[in-house]
Amino acid sequence: MGLTMLRLLMTAFLALTLQACSAGGVISERPLTGNDEPYQLDSGDQVRVVVFGQEDLTGEYTVDGSGQISMPLVNGIQARGLTIKQLEAEVARVLGESLLRNPNVSAQVLSFRPFFILGEVTQSGQYPYVNGMTARTAVAIAGGFTYRADQSYVRVTRKRDGKLIELELPMDELIRPGDTIYVTERYF
Repeated sequence: MGLTMLRLLMTAFLALTLQACSAGGVISERPLTGNDEPYQLDSGDQVRVVVFGQEDLTGEYTVDGSGQISMPLVNGIQARGLTIKQLEAEVARVLGESLLRNPNVSAQVLSFRPFFILGEVTQSGQYPYVNGMTARTAVAIAGGFTYRADQSYVRVTRKRDGKLIELELPMDELIRPGDTIYVTERYF
């Protein structure tokens, strides 16, 4: 009887799984937090743009408060919300329309915008982002937890597609540049 019940449950589980997959559903082991999405530039990021054969246009540029980079001989180029590959294409398009024929452009992020941390940490504030940083290492950078801190998760405010979203992330989840981390108080 026990083996028959187990087979029946397995069959029902497989049927539901196949139904979800065929209907376009996605089965995930954990909720998506957005750390797998491509990095989008925003104010405070510093990029290096190389225009091959054009040393006067090649340089290091900072994304300003309006989301643009200012290159010589062209008006501001919108960078906010673009991936690094999209920035390369946009710079090539702008230079191709006004100055150069078939420009070859390469770009890379030199330094990321800072992250912010507040709540139950020793030293709240703004800190430089370190690539591959987790919530736990961000807390360590801020001097560690206070005695009242909930050490199991953090609340993170993140900009996604121009909108602010709030996530609850475990301590070993990756933090992104520009995130605002809030360490909550634990309840006894």
